[in-house]
Amino acid sequence: MSLQKLSHNFTKIAFIALRTNLFHIVLTSIFLTLCGLQTYSQELGKKSISIPSEKQKDSLTIGLKTFSKTNDTIKKDSIKKKKSLLDGKIKYKSKQYARINQKKRQITLYDEAEVYYKDIELKSGIIVIDYEKDEVYAGKINDSVGKPIQYPVFKQGSNLVEPDSIRFNFKTKKALIWNSRTEQNEFKIRGEISKRENDSVIFIKNARFTTSKNIDDPEYYFLARKIKFVPKKKVVAGLTNLVIADVPTPIGVPFAFFPMTEESTSGLIIPTFGQTNQQGYFLQNGGYYFAISDKLDLALLGDYYTNGSYGFRVESNYAKRYRYRGNLNFRYENQITGERGFPDYSKTNLYNLQWTHSPDPKATPNSRFSASVNLGSQKYYKNSFNQLNSANFLNNTLSSSVSFSKTFNVIPQINLSLTATHSQNTNTGSINMTLPTFQANMDRVFPFAGKNQAKKGFIKNINFNYSVRGENRITTVDSLFFKPEMFRDAKNGLQHSIPISTNFKVFKYFSVTASSNYLETWYMKTIEKRFNTTENKVENIEKNGFAAFRTYDFSANLGTTIYGTFKFKETNKIQAIRHVMRPSVGYSYTPSFEKYYDTYAADGSGRMETYNRFEQGIFGGPNNSMSNIVTFSLNNTLEAKVRDKDSTKVEPKKIMLLNNLNISTSYNMRADSLRLAPLRISGGTNLFKDKMNVNFGMTLNPYAINNKGQMIDMLNINNGGSLFRMTSANMTVNYSLSNRNQKSDDNSLNNRGLRNGGRADNLFGSTTDFSDRRNTQFGEEEKEDTFDGFYNAKLPWDLRLAYSMTYSNNNRESKITQSSLMFSGDIDITPKWKAGVSSGYDFVQNGVTYTQLRFQRDLLSWRMDFNWNPFGDRASWYFFIGISSSVLSDIKWDKRSLPDQRLR
Repeated sequence: MSLQKLSHNFTKIAFIALRTNLFHIVLTSIFLTLCGLQTYSQELGKKSISIPSEKQKDSLTIGLKTFSKTNDTIKKDSIKKKKSLLDGKIKYKSKQYARINQKKRQITLYDEAEVYYKDIELKSGIIVIDYEKDEVYAGKINDSVGKPIQYPVFKQGSNLVEPDSIRFNFKTKKALIWNSRTEQNEFKIRGEISKRENDSVIFIKNARFTTSKNIDDPEYYFLARKIKFVPKKKVVAGLTNLVIADVPTPIGVPFAFFPMTEESTSGLIIPTFGQTNQQGYFLQNGGYYFAISDKLDLALLGDYYTNGSYGFRVESNYAKRYRYRGNLNFRYENQITGERGFPDYSKTNLYNLQWTHSPDPKATPNSRFSASVNLGSQKYYKNSFNQLNSANFLNNTLSSSVSFSKTFNVIPQINLSLTATHSQNTNTGSINMTLPTFQANMDRVFPFAGKNQAKKGFIKNINFNYSVRGENRITTVDSLFFKPEMFRDAKNGLQHSIPISTNFKVFKYFSVTASSNYLETWYMKTIEKRFNTTENKVENIEKNGFAAFRTYDFSANLGTTIYGTFKFKETNKIQAIRHVMRPSVGYSYTPSFEKYYDTYAADGSGRMETYNRFEQGIFGGPNNSMSNIVTFSLNNTLEAKVRDKDSTKVEPKKIMLLNNLNISTSYNMRADSLRLAPLRISGGTNLFKDKMNVNFGMTLNPYAINNKGQMIDMLNINNGGSLFRMTSANMTVNYSLSNRNQKSDDNSLNNRGLRNGGRADNLFGSTTDFSDRRNTQFGEEEKEDTFDGFYNAKLPWDLRLAYSMTYSNNNRESKITQSSLMFSGDIDITPKWKAGVSSGYDFVQNGVTYTQLRFQRDLLSWRMDFNWNPFGDRASWYFFIGISSSVLSDIKWDKRSLPDQRLR
């Protein structure tokens, strides 16, 4: 048969092909059947061993079609499945392309490439994934002009690294990083070559670490040849030296250790070295910091001077979220002046205790414990080596208060409080304390009004309450503070009070208030006066034992409110003036309590006088004369309605012209003479959009005085004078100007001026605390650099003025006893330079008051401060330059000249 093309005879060839395939299929089936049989060689196979037949439990239950687990002869596969080298999925994407090279087993991502593997994030311009080696490479790319862009950003957990290029192994977690940049807390670290051993240890060669905002071109940095970096824990460096403006300095250390934990850690506090004229060289503010827990810390600091002076301080801060917060500071100084054996030698012990505790009001709504303590030696703020507190030196008052209060939500409600107070004058040294004061109050009870009835009318408005107050009062001086003599002269007493009152209206427009108060006073100590014939004087003999007296009084008041409005034309700027007057007439009656008075011999002649054995008690004693007093008072407010500049507003704007103008006097109908009391006038107002505050007051006496300056029972107008004789007057004016954005700061817990007994502002100068240089003397936080334009003529500034004047004319001396103007101002000369001044002038003594000049230079990562008190007994200056960041606050240099203690 001749050969043919398939295209010529398609049907025939196809038929033959089908027959041929059938033959091969049959042949293959026979071959497979024969191969499935067992064949043996000439050697016979082993015979099977017979096993005796025993009835065994069948492991196969046909009905349930289940197998026994214990007797199952089928074993599990012993070959374990190979575990993948990567125990997570790799996700990746890019903007332009993702190229896969099967031969090299690589994936190349280009332009905004991103790779995600477990907690690892990698973003870069180009990323190459080698899935045969389990490695990834990332680097930057260039833009159209050849500028490098899209630098790699490597993030694992909260650790962030921004290098030029990186090579990372997913399996071993090791990496090589070129020009890495990372930030830990306030530290910024840049390394030439970094070797990442694992996710917790990194070795860096030629590392630069700084707190500058610009890590690529910092104004300063520390250069370390080799460092070991453990993120969030520590940095251990070899030879390290300081570089400023790319100029190496000889300042360096052979090795360095920097803790970098996010939580507080314990460690040494490096002291400051310096020199003073009187105490010699010193090491100051060195010690140890204890990070006890997240809620409590403790710092122990000390000073030592070469002349033998020393000091130590204990500082602690504590806080519990949603419960309370506070801090405690105790400072002690043993000051030595001069040389032992010389006349100018002196030794002084100074101390100061500050404690502030503030609870969260929501934590315990029915009870509250708070404390604000500032007590210490009389001359601590004047002579302390560790701070210059000008504000406290001028205010000369220290005060403290520790209180606990509890409310019982019963009917009627009961409030209890326990308070300890302290007041100290640092000029005179006098100290007044209450240890403690107990007070309990019961809420008002309306016995004649139902529970849900309206309390209207004379009867239903009758109410009373009960209160008790107990005090243990101590008056002492600084030299006897906390000595046995201090408690020996303590006075105590307990006073009960039951006031009963009611109010109602008469003639529709008049309001009447009537009240009576019952007082019962208990003492454990009274006095007895006797004339000592031997010493020829009257002695006060203390009598121990319980004694009490009871008093009562009655008072009533009639008042109303009168409104008057003076309207102007609608075209005027001032559309109306509203005058509100609140006149009131009062009457009070107190009977005589002569039964509590005794007599004693005043001299040897037998002249008898009366005395009250309770007169030296803390609540005083009863009065032995009856009083019938009528009081008059008038309160005025003045308000204007001004057309608003904004034409879209319909209602006029209200402006307060006079906040208050009070006029008061009284008339004693039972007095033998001088029945009319002096007329007292006081008032105050705010002007210039509340920037100026004015307060004034004066006393007008209607009676004349004789040649000896004694007041006589004759009206001044009948003695040839005016209707009233002005005996005293006072006025204070406070004015604040500023073009800054005003921010309210009510955080008194950390305000050094308030805590030290001074002022919150710099009117009396700023406080310089050598042991704490975290805050600037201008009291402002660091601000981010903002661009306000090339031509900006606005210089931020603020100015505070205070004027005080007192006039005295009791004995027709007619002179101004006090008149002074004080001012304080700050100005930002440039965005980096700040200056301030606090000073004033005394117009009575014709001299300049306390003056302080302040300067500050923002050196980016550094700060330079200088303040100067140029003259007076507080003449001193202080210079400071150091790193602003708290992690390197010990790198600083300061120089000071303290005030001469011999001039104080």
